Amino acid sequence: MEAVTQSENDEVLADTIMALGTPALPQHFSRLVKRLAAFDNLIIIAYHGEHRPAVLYREYTDPVVYLPMDSQYLGGDYLLDPFYREHLRAGVQGIRRLRDVAPDHFRRTHYYKNYYQQTTLLDEIAVFANITERETITACFGRDRSSGKPFNRHELEVLQQYEMTLSSLLKKHWQNYRVEGVSKAAPAPLEERLREALNQQHSIRLSPRQAEVALFILRGHSSLSISLHLEVSLQTVKVFRRQLYAKCCISSQAELFALLMPLFAQLADHR
Repeated sequence: MEAVTQSENDEVLADTIMALGTPALPQHFSRLVKRLAAFDNLIIIAYHGEHRPAVLYREYTDPVVYLPMDSQYLGGDYLLDPFYREHLRAGVQGIRRLRDVAPDHFRRTHYYKNYYQQTTLLDEIAVFANITERETITACFGRDRSSGKPFNRHELEVLQQYEMTLSSLLKKHWQNYRVEGVSKAAPAPLEERLREALNQQHSIRLSPRQAEVALFILRGHSSLSISLHLEVSLQTVKVFRRQLYAKCCISSQAELFALLMPLFAQLADHR
């Protein structure tokens, strides 16, 4: 039985290779991945630096999974997506599981509760293919309420065995892909855009460090996680948080989310 399965996988892989450079590649790629680990939905996204990403392909079992994609995710929420943060690291290749790259308090965030839970996604794995220094193609396949269960260890191990094959297929097919209609100049750093928006709309003037800490909190980092990223003591981070809350005239993380999240459609770079 195992030999038959391997032979079938090889046949599907061969068909996928033959589809490279044709419009049929995404469907063949989907069929190949399903041979390795069944999924409920698949979306292929092109990231270009810090500009707004572009959706290249999507398929689903339950249409609700992508209902908030165009308005919320592409409208600005992508700035808080752990997979987007992985792209910004540059040069990322292979398999990443969302739960492994998400910050420690990700499930407490406004992004998770008000966007991610709408999708009914239970688990998500992405294949990363670095096209250029600024462009990344990701194929994200997920499990949602359709199947009602996350990927298991065996499925993840099988995908990891094929990760460079899957990554190379994406890279070869989209090797000449470039996002159209965007400025070659990188947008201002997100911290700077946040400071400007807060000043313009609420007359709140954050320091660069306060804006940086605010974004860490929005992405789902605990104070301990922030201290590790900034290489400062936990006590110092707590001081930063108190200063941030005082500057914004708030007293809780929920109030911080309520103040800052409406700004993200403005912070997203649409050029």
